[in-house]
Amino acid sequence: MPGRASSQPTTVALLEIEGPIGPATVDYIERGFAKAVEQGMDLIVLRMDTPGGLADSMRVIIKEILASPVPVVGYVAPSGAHAASAGTYILYACHVAAMAPGTNLGAATPVQIGGGGFPPGRPEQPEEGGEDAGEDGEDGAGNETRRDRPQPTAGMEDKIVNDAVAYIRGLAQLRGRNVEWAERAVREAASLPAHEALEKNVIDLIAADLDELLAKLNGRQIKIDGGELTLETDEHTIVRIEPDWRTELLSIITDPNVAYILMLIGIYGIILEFYSPGMMLPGVIGAISLVLALYAFQVLPVNYAGLALIGLGMAMMVGEMLLPSFGALGIGGIIAFVVGSIMLIDIEAPGYGISWQLIGGVALAAASMLLLLMTMFARSRQRPVTTGQEEMVGSRARVIDWHGGKGRVRIHGEIWHARGPAALEPGQEVRVVEIDGLTLQVEACG
Repeated sequence: MPGRASSQPTTVALLEIEGPIGPATVDYIERGFAKAVEQGMDLIVLRMDTPGGLADSMRVIIKEILASPVPVVGYVAPSGAHAASAGTYILYACHVAAMAPGTNLGAATPVQIGGGGFPPGRPEQPEEGGEDAGEDGEDGAGNETRRDRPQPTAGMEDKIVNDAVAYIRGLAQLRGRNVEWAERAVREAASLPAHEALEKNVIDLIAADLDELLAKLNGRQIKIDGGELTLETDEHTIVRIEPDWRTELLSIITDPNVAYILMLIGIYGIILEFYSPGMMLPGVIGAISLVLALYAFQVLPVNYAGLALIGLGMAMMVGEMLLPSFGALGIGGIIAFVVGSIMLIDIEAPGYGISWQLIGGVALAAASMLLLLMTMFARSRQRPVTTGQEEMVGSRARVIDWHGGKGRVRIHGEIWHARGPAALEPGQEVRVVEIDGLTLQVEACG
């Protein structure tokens, strides 16, 4: 590297993106880049194996790459890895794009929030004969050209796709890579294996491992900060930058399934605390879980109508438990809960949906609990009364003292005033036939 002693080896920061790209990935990249700059490292290698992720997170990472004073090498590895969707954009943004043999990139069509398929007017598959069939050609720079691109329409889906096309074309032009294929990756979800990507000028080089990558980078000239820089990687030291505890925690709580569970724990914990004041533990756990869930939902693409339906559904189910309505509130609550859970995460990005098994399991548990409560309630209505004044009618009592058709009797260990036949005597057993305020109407037992 210019400006360093020839005997000093190049310091290479290695960061790894594995799995879906989201808020935790952004936190890891921002901290990793800041550390590389702070420690004066000479090169950043961003090793990727990702199915894609959230568009907002992807754009923040690309901004970090474009603003980085340290050269960034995007490297899709190891063999079998891929840089799909958001990973393709990130690879295009890097100063150098590399892939390992047996890897692929592409399928960069943006996933519309709320679902959606192929944009109107775009074929679902390439024409017969492969990606280069039909009227495709190449210009003098080796970039592919197409005369059969679909005409844009005024739909929201086309706006999203056209914005993504403009974005990736800008990155391709900035780095001098195949602009036309970049557009096809977005419009047609085209993909390429490593060797074809190199042939079509989508990437800069192929390397089987990190050592081969650094060997091939040695002496390569790149443009950075408006000037040219020659990489010197013949002697190097690799520093692996691992995610810290904050990134790991963020990765856990921003998992939609974990955030969903935290929300349920929070709501039920607070409900239990209000139902049984003074227990403290359910309220504390519920409050902490709910705050964590709300933080996760803040950085995730949440549909607030789905969140409201979940809250309504849980309120109706709790209402069924407290004020039995023979299933009306309970069934309605389960339906609202399931529909809200399905709607909650408002995107189909890889790795950012709530598991159907989790939704079904929670709904089944709630339905089982409601069914149990309804069964117990139905049985309780068929049982004879065992407490209260109503239970005393028909019960037996014993006369303590009696005179002129009234006196006192003992029943269930209590002494009551009573009225009845004048012929009753102390010690005689009687039956309660009616209750008038605090006085029992009794008759002699047959």
